[in-house]
Amino acid sequence: MKNYENFYIDGQWVAPLEPGRTVDVIHSGTEEVMGRVPLGSVADVNAAVDAAKRAFETWSVTPVDVRAKYLRDIGAALAGRFTDISTTIQGEVGSPKSFAELVQAGLSLGDWETYASIIEGYDWESTMGNSLIVKEPIGVVGAITPWNYPLYLIICKVGPALAAGCTVVLKPSQVTPLNAYILAEVMDEVGLPAGVFNLVVGAGSVVGTALSQHPDVDMVSFTGSGPAGAQVAKDAADTVKRVGLELGGKSANVVLDDADPAAVAMGAVFGCFLNSGQTCSALTRVLIPASREQEFLDAIVEEASKVRLVDPDADEPDIFHSLGPLSSKSHQETVRSYIQKGIDEGAQLLVGGPEQPEEFSTGYYVKPTVFGGVTPEMTIAQEEIFGPVLSILTYTDDDDAVRIANGTIYGLAGGVQSADVERAKGIARRMRTGQVDINGANFNGQAPFGGYKQSGNTRERGVFGLEEFLETKSIQLPD
Repeated sequence: MKNYENFYIDGQWVAPLEPGRTVDVIHSGTEEVMGRVPLGSVADVNAAVDAAKRAFETWSVTPVDVRAKYLRDIGAALAGRFTDISTTIQGEVGSPKSFAELVQAGLSLGDWETYASIIEGYDWESTMGNSLIVKEPIGVVGAITPWNYPLYLIICKVGPALAAGCTVVLKPSQVTPLNAYILAEVMDEVGLPAGVFNLVVGAGSVVGTALSQHPDVDMVSFTGSGPAGAQVAKDAADTVKRVGLELGGKSANVVLDDADPAAVAMGAVFGCFLNSGQTCSALTRVLIPASREQEFLDAIVEEASKVRLVDPDADEPDIFHSLGPLSSKSHQETVRSYIQKGIDEGAQLLVGGPEQPEEFSTGYYVKPTVFGGVTPEMTIAQEEIFGPVLSILTYTDDDDAVRIANGTIYGLAGGVQSADVERAKGIARRMRTGQVDINGANFNGQAPFGGYKQSGNTRERGVFGLEEFLETKSIQLPD
């Protein structure tokens, strides 16, 4: 077990100012306690923000090459903890070993070099007429992060914030906090100046609210559910701070009538079931042409039937067909209730179901589930389920497909499948969503990530992610 008793504030491991409250971290596969961490208070947040505010005075003017070296040192030190990171997240999230190594740990290492290189080549000053346009760090950043890709989504905020010259107070999810402690240990190991990075774990209603309302926090960067994001924005409103929200999705995978069923099926299943469906950008709705409905249904059902539930600690190399448990008991119950809702509302259950899988009597597992006969107004076609549940809908023509794809409150991601890339691009341009993959195109970690509508208002990754943490100043010069 990994037990932590302190927070990381002002370059030191310090005891909670209001001790006595802790939370157990539960292994998603065994349902046993794998660690314990303290829960913070408003007083702990105040101490962390005070430290970050003091540190900002010097970190904000630290030369770019020095900041870049720290970023590279952090990345190298995290690489040395690769196995520890992977095994920790396997238990916390339930990610199978191969997925935890390739994605959860693997993606968390490379961005440090990316941001070091970006700031070394970034145009921090430019001229416009008689004005000098200057990019400056926004200040103290409160980073509030979720549990599904816990370390990577921390780094999507902490990496560019530090690169920009901001200081950070991190509140990770209390469901998956152990990986954040590994990061804090690394920050301490590389000698990051005191107060530049601070860690306080706690409930969103306490620590998250305190960060959002704090007058000395200049920006809150939040990833999580829509209702929680809306509350962050409300809490931050009185201090008129910048709020970056990366929220949920109900993304559509539009299959055009010239697509190949076998290729569509593999991408459709993996695009929805990735990380056991615990992915905000998961393609959870597949839209297929009514004229070829049975062909695509048969192919998707055949592909989904190959997916197996696995022990997250087992060596299962096939990430395309291996799903681990969900992150918690409460979330398991939520996803199962959505599956039952789909049945109750008349969708056709093609694969899976709401019951505990026979092969696993313990663990927060949910059967990979596919519904056919789904109509746009059904709950499972409108609400984010955040589990391995795929809804298949039919459309009559391209205009109908676009209408259905855009017919939710979300706009985070999407996909288009077609033998004609130009035709697919035309559909992609009409989708009201922040990113669209054509024919399963590769993930690009430097492309902007974020959504339209109630999927959020920010962009992360690459230079776009850096600029979220910058202010723009114009200095008018005399002739």
